[in-house]
Amino acid sequence: MSWAYLILAGLFEVGFASTLKLTQGFTKLWPTLIFAVCIVLSFIFLNKSLKDIPIGTAYAIWTGIGAVGTVIVGILVYKEPATAMRLFFIVTLIGSIIGLKLATTTT
Repeated sequence: MSWAYLILAGLFEVGFASTLKLTQGFTKLWPTLIFAVCIVLSFIFLNKSLKDIPIGTAYAIWTGIGAVGTVIVGILVYKEPATAMRLFFIVTLIGSIIGLKLATTTT
């Protein structure tokens, strides 16, 4: 269950990172509320995942999911460039996340 919590934490990280731009300096109510809910839920699920997953692994995977997801949202929603180099490094980051998962034994 800890890995499911960690994935949820990463997805909520994508949520808060992606809505941060929409808050316009926390002056827009709804984006700010969505940001706040996502950040709280992200940390709650990250904390739950730490029951069985080492902190170094959990943190690296959490930030990795957040980084990959936020770049994808940036490309799809904010029309940021999808250059070959960006896509290459997203793929290498995904490979690193999978590698950390495979290399980690849980209690």
